[in-house]
Amino acid sequence: MSSSFDLIVLGAGSGGIAGAVRAARHGARVAIIEPDRLGGTCVNVGCVPKKAMWLAADLADASRVARAFGFDSVAAPHLDWQHFVQLRDDYIERIHGSYRGRFSELDIEMVDGRGRLLASRDGLHRVAVGEREMTARHVLVATGARPGRIDLPGGKLGMVSDDVFALRECPRHIAIVGGGYIGVEFAGVLRSLGARVSLFTRGPCVLRQFDHEIADALGNGMTHHGIERHHGARLAGASRSDGGYSLAFEDGSSADGFDQLLWALGRDPNVEGIGLSDAGVALDDKGFIAVDAFQDTNVAGIHAVGDVTDAPALTPVAIAASRRLMDRLFGDEADRRLDYTNIPTVVFSHPPIGTVGMTETEARERFGDDVRIYRSRFRPMRGALAGSEQRSLMKLVCAGSEEKVVGLHLLGEAADEILQGFAVAIRMGATKRDFDDTVAIHPTSAEEVVLMT
Repeated sequence: MSSSFDLIVLGAGSGGIAGAVRAARHGARVAIIEPDRLGGTCVNVGCVPKKAMWLAADLADASRVARAFGFDSVAAPHLDWQHFVQLRDDYIERIHGSYRGRFSELDIEMVDGRGRLLASRDGLHRVAVGEREMTARHVLVATGARPGRIDLPGGKLGMVSDDVFALRECPRHIAIVGGGYIGVEFAGVLRSLGARVSLFTRGPCVLRQFDHEIADALGNGMTHHGIERHHGARLAGASRSDGGYSLAFEDGSSADGFDQLLWALGRDPNVEGIGLSDAGVALDDKGFIAVDAFQDTNVAGIHAVGDVTDAPALTPVAIAASRRLMDRLFGDEADRRLDYTNIPTVVFSHPPIGTVGMTETEARERFGDDVRIYRSRFRPMRGALAGSEQRSLMKLVCAGSEEKVVGLHLLGEAADEILQGFAVAIRMGATKRDFDDTVAIHPTSAEEVVLMT
């Protein structure tokens, strides 16, 4: 068993695995250290199981639409949670198996345990795992982040996002505190699966960092979906009794009768207990590992990617940054790095959101009056046939005399699938004229993107 490597990776989440695999394919000797399950947050308590739940919720919604279409034999949707959880867990275990197979194929050493940086010696970085000490020219820190809790009385009660996947039945009435993408996504999923959902946000809307029209339209859609929204809710604390969970607010009001409570308040980087101070690695003013545009820390040869840095907390971002870093370190591509502009992202709300580029507010701050907005509001065919009032919204943000498309924001059926191709076009510098000159695919929701006037 070797203790000398070209690269040691702390954390076998999406970013860490991507880096280990890319480095090994470049011929590097690689070890990857992980104290928990392979795949990190995304595979085990994030993107993958969440999307599985979203698909189940989408099927529940589709069965209701089917009855509206005239399929009288369609039964009222009721999810067998035990069966579904087994399907989901089996799927995740297959992903674990594929990682293990890839490590074996590429001769990557998988080390079970928690890695801890030590002070470097003789020009090499040192990492301890229990009693074992390992050395490498390069270390990649990809330890991710964990769900945050509120620092108020009762803040340790209830669930965080990781805990949702341990549910074995649908909540009767759940209180969700937080209006970011985690709160919004679970609100929609659990509502579609039969829960009564009350969403509490401190601010005036959900998804306040998104384009304001999209956020407002989603809020209206959530109300249409039966989600009870409470904005401007300044929480004072939480408690639990035989009657369930209760929330108290600064104005003296309260809300109670919840059988489940979910804190959806963002994530905190996993920077504790991994020896950063011993190795001299600096944090930024938010508590993340400070990195430059090339994912380098202040210590030569120590790098960081993913949610442990202040990058967009998206699995594909961690993967892309990590692969480019390894191309630079081991693939002789000296300038290789991730461009963090025009990163597409999706919120698996009900209906979903897809967005890339600048919001209208950001564009006006940069370009002033030299901004033109195009938008389309419509009812998708399936919903319209079923008598639903849920509307889609598509919005183009254009700037300059050539009307370069600097932002695209979609809310509605299939927005998650529509966005990817348009993100390529926007990254390549497409203009409104390019969109206009593209023949529409009819009848689809996607055609609205190239038909806006």
